[in-house]
Amino acid sequence: MQAVFTVVAVYNYKNLKPLLGASMVKQITVPTPYVRYLLRQAKAQGYDIDQLLAEVGLSQAQIEGLAELSAERFSQLYQRMMYLAQDERFGMLGGGRVPIGTFRMMCHAIIHARNLETAIYRASDFHEICRGTQVKPQLLRKGRYAKVSIAATQASGQPVETLLQSEDPERIRTALSMWHNFICWLLGTRVDLKAAYFAFPEPDDGDDYQHLFQSEVRFGQHENALVFPAYYLDYPLVQSDESLRLFLKTAPYQLVTSVSDDRSMKAQVIALLGRDFSCEAPSAEAVAARLNMSLSTLRRRLLEEETSYQKIKDECRKQAALEYMNSPQLSINDVASLMGFDDPSAFFRSFKKWTGMTPGQYRQSETYRNTLEAV
Repeated sequence: MQAVFTVVAVYNYKNLKPLLGASMVKQITVPTPYVRYLLRQAKAQGYDIDQLLAEVGLSQAQIEGLAELSAERFSQLYQRMMYLAQDERFGMLGGGRVPIGTFRMMCHAIIHARNLETAIYRASDFHEICRGTQVKPQLLRKGRYAKVSIAATQASGQPVETLLQSEDPERIRTALSMWHNFICWLLGTRVDLKAAYFAFPEPDDGDDYQHLFQSEVRFGQHENALVFPAYYLDYPLVQSDESLRLFLKTAPYQLVTSVSDDRSMKAQVIALLGRDFSCEAPSAEAVAARLNMSLSTLRRRLLEEETSYQKIKDECRKQAALEYMNSPQLSINDVASLMGFDDPSAFFRSFKKWTGMTPGQYRQSETYRNTLEAV
């Protein structure tokens, strides 16, 4: 997969403009240990680290002084490294050398599959015939549950246990999280996991795994895998060639995940809504059912937190719109499409209602310039 998908990013608030409100402006960031790992890999292969960083407007002093780096800047760094190495799997799980554009072609191979089950099988087959890949997703459907595990390709010539025995647990965790997010994007809804299995012993940050996958987590298992209800496999894919074009253009925003310790009802609703508004958001009734409660109970629980389903949905739409508007590679019409607006003028009106500015005014504002300049 594209190199920008190899990390799990977190959200942080940025105090940009009081005009937008503190709850409206967040920035996707990447912990700097991921950045340092990438730089170590680059240095080990003989690349000039100072020059590499300078090409994306960074320095080693900046990296050392930060706890996190913006996902946008990290993406630029990783894309540059991927281009220099001409390897789309640079620094990724399982090694191997994969030509640039491989992930895009895999997406085109699966986007019109009739359901999720067919899409995962196609993705696995694609990895088998793609030059350079050593690991692949492997699907098993059994009774009420399905399992997607990390398996070795035939071309690797090794058991998966051998391939992964010296792998950093972080990369294995990231690989499974990446596939979970990709599956969720294909379906346009969050896929609730039953469990996440890992073959390595529980690490010091084991609690973070439960927060990330929001499910039972088991270590010391015989494989690395995700388990979820099998009925998701029968769901049709909701994405199209156009949404795929924008998906690839906006990476990594659709595939990096924000997970926090927040266990409030509001946080659970936000997790179910996700950030993909190109498709119709689930109804309050559907969200209540996913949370195993009645609609009246959901309303009461949210009222106790001084909010409502509609308020949360509106806030999520505002936040998603700002995230996309902060991506300079997207045109305003692209953002309108990603937000599910068939008529760009309707998006213009909504954005002005949310921020007090039209999309064009926002792109010319100091707030936008500050966002682009932020490290």
